Amino acid sequence: MKEESFQVKYEVYSFNELPDAIQHLVSNAKEASNKAYAPYSQFYVGAAVKLQSGATYSGNNQENAAFPSGLCAERVLLNYVHANFPEDKPIALAIAAKKNTEFTKEPVTPCGSCLQVMAEFEAEWNKELDVYLYGENKVFHVKGVKHFLPFLFKSDFLVSKA
Repeated sequence: MKEESFQVKYEVYSFNELPDAIQHLVSNAKEASNKAYAPYSQFYVGAAVKLQSGATYSGNNQENAAFPSGLCAERVLLNYVHANFPEDKPIALAIAAKKNTEFTKEPVTPCGSCLQVMAEFEAEWNKELDVYLYGENKVFHVKGVKHFLPFLFKSDFLVSKA
């Protein structure tokens, strides 16, 4: 038996320590959470992405009474961006969540489905995502989905190798 491990790397900031452009992106994610449709969970998530062109887009979670028909903010946003601007690679992605009317004190990570979608787009764009997770007490900066999901499912698995 051989034991191995992964190292998870991330940075921790206060909101005020973030560069102005990232503060603006996080603020966009927070604003997007206000437009989320979450009548069942009361868990409102907003996401914002800045693209290489300088354009910024936001999205939010959309629940549905017929679970699991709803979509998370990250998937709403990234699928929209990829469908409409497939050549415009993201520079940074910010995510903010609140329960009822209060933002979470600690950063909330994307779910496994969102991480898998993020990993797919990292492969498509040949670029790791700079992800900023907002919490009232701190903001995490994580470079690349591999730090969230080290055993992610890769498209290489679908290719037969002789």
